[in-house]
Amino acid sequence: EKQTKDNNSTECSEPGTMDLKFTSSRKYISISVPSKSQAMSPHIKSVDDVVVLGMNLSKFSKPTQFFICVSGVFMFYLIYGYLQELIFSVEGFKPFGWYLTLVQFGFYSIFGLIELQLIQDKRRRIPGKTYMIIAFLTVGTMGLSNTSLGYLNYPTQVIFKCCKLIPVMIGGVFIQGKRYNIVDVSAALCMSLGLIWFTLADSTVAPNFNLTGVVLISLALCADAVIGNVQEKAMKLHNGSNSEMVLYSYSIGFVYILFGLTCTSGLSPAVTFCSKHPVQTYGYAFLFSLTGYFGISFVLALIKIFGALLAVTVTTGRKAMTIVLSFLFFAKPFTLQYVWSGLLVVLGIFLNVYSKNMDKFKLPSLLGLWKKRVEERKSRTLSQTV
Repeated sequence: EKQTKDNNSTECSEPGTMDLKFTSSRKYISISVPSKSQAMSPHIKSVDDVVVLGMNLSKFSKPTQFFICVSGVFMFYLIYGYLQELIFSVEGFKPFGWYLTLVQFGFYSIFGLIELQLIQDKRRRIPGKTYMIIAFLTVGTMGLSNTSLGYLNYPTQVIFKCCKLIPVMIGGVFIQGKRYNIVDVSAALCMSLGLIWFTLADSTVAPNFNLTGVVLISLALCADAVIGNVQEKAMKLHNGSNSEMVLYSYSIGFVYILFGLTCTSGLSPAVTFCSKHPVQTYGYAFLFSLTGYFGISFVLALIKIFGALLAVTVTTGRKAMTIVLSFLFFAKPFTLQYVWSGLLVVLGIFLNVYSKNMDKFKLPSLLGLWKKRVEERKSRTLSQTV
C-alpha cells in the first residue's frame, strides 16, 4: 500500500493494480490473477490425494507408493494376460475380438461408476472433449489389440506392444521435426530388428500366421504410444482421479464400439455365439475385465505419481513376464529365435530408458575405466614403496 501527497494527479495505475481514492490519499491494491489452468479448474489445488481401489497412496512414502503400484500392475496384469489368451483359445471365438472389447468396456464403466460413488469428490474435472479423444485412442489400443489375437500368437502380440518407441520417434521426426541422439536411434534399431526377427520366427513356426494381425497390432501400437502422454497431461492439468478417468473414457469408448458393431452388423453373430458358451465367454470376460480394471487403476496411479516414462518401463517388464508365462501355460510352437529376438527388444527398451535419464546415471566409458585403473596402480605402488 502506497500513499502520495498529490491529490490532483489523474495518472492511470500500473497493470495489476487498482486505483482507489480516499480523502487525501491514493491507495494501490495488488490483485493476483489466476492462471488459465486454475481458472479452468478452480479445485486443482484442493485434491492432492492419489486413491487406488479405495486405498489412499498419498499417505505412504514414494518408495512404498512405487512398490504398491508395481506389485498391483504385475499381479493383476499377469492374470489379465492369462485370461485373455484363455478366452481366445475357445474354439470359434477368434472373429469376435471387437465384441470382447465392447463387453470389457461395459464392465470397466460399471466398475468405474461403483468406485466413483465410494469417493467423496464426484465432480468431473477433465473436459468432455479431452475424454472423447482419450476414449478414441483407448478403443484403438484395446480393440485392435484384442482383434489381432485372432491372427497372431499371443507372445508376438505382446512383443509388438513393447515397442511404443518406434511410432513415437517416427511421428516426432515427420510431424515435429525432432532430432534424436545416437542412443535413441540405437534403441529404435534394436526394437525394429527384434520385432522383425520375432515376426519371422512366428511366421515360420505358427501354422495360422496372418499378416493382417501385424497390421492390426501396429495400428494399436500407434494409439498406445499417444494415450499415455495424453492421460498424463490431462490428469496433471486438471487433477482428475483414476476412477473418473476410467469411467468417462471407457463409457464413451463403449458407445463408439457399440455404434461401430451395429453399423457393420457384427453385433448379432457375436451375441449368438456367446449365448451358447456363457461361462467361457461372459464368465471369463468378467474376470478378465475385473483384473484389467484393477491393473489400469495402478497404471494410472503410476502415471500420475511418477510420469508416463516410468509407467511404460514397468508395464514393459510385465509384458516380458507375460510372454514367458504364455509359453509355460499354453502349448504353442517354440524356437530359440524367440529368445534372441526378445532379448534384442529388451536391449532397445533399456537404451530408451537410459537415453531419457542420461543426466541421472551415466555408464562408465572405457577411457574413464582405464584412467581409474592407472590411478589405482599408482596408489598401490606408492603404498608399497612407503
